[in-house]
Amino acid sequence: MSGRYVVGVDTGHPGTLREADHLLRTLAAELGLGEDVLGCTHHVRDGRRPHTALSLAVPSQRAARAVRQRLTGPEAGTLLGPAVVLGVAFGGERHGPDELAAGAAHAVAEHTAGTGGRAVLYPGAGAVTGVMTVARLLDVSGVDRITVLGSSEDPSPQKELITRGHVRPEFRDGRLVLAAMPAVGGTLVPFEVPDPTPCCADH
Repeated sequence: MSGRYVVGVDTGHPGTLREADHLLRTLAAELGLGEDVLGCTHHVRDGRRPHTALSLAVPSQRAARAVRQRLTGPEAGTLLGPAVVLGVAFGGERHGPDELAAGAAHAVAEHTAGTGGRAVLYPGAGAVTGVMTVARLLDVSGVDRITVLGSSEDPSPQKELITRGHVRPEFRDGRLVLAAMPAVGGTLVPFEVPDPTPCCADH
């Protein structure tokens, strides 16, 4: 996205999306990143096995370089544990084992181009809870658009969406788009359920 600097991280994580979310949140907290961070998960199909890589976008190049330094410096082992091996990418820089560095670079490329990435941390994410109108969700969060499966039209601004405390928009053509589906009583719910299937089963 314009005005943001993206750092990619790959641990070779093969688990569920919920585990990837936890990993991303833990990493952002350990790095001391604020609410302006935009953190995404990315499915990596290249290499020995499909897995999930992460991207962290911050508003300044200085902040991004600080993140990259901590991920590649002597204290990297304190962030997620000494047993966790990291691949890191920022700009043209690559660090760590080749396969993991390539996965990190893949995450950076998708996020930067706005062609892929499932947002877990984004501005206003903490305010997206309970039942909200489409207009309210778009107003308080970084979500740019809501689409409804099976419909060619965007939902009415007054349509209610039951967030279930789990709203994960994805990048499409440079915009964060939330896929929703019809629910009981004419409401909507996010397409992704709170307890998703393993990330490599269908992503």
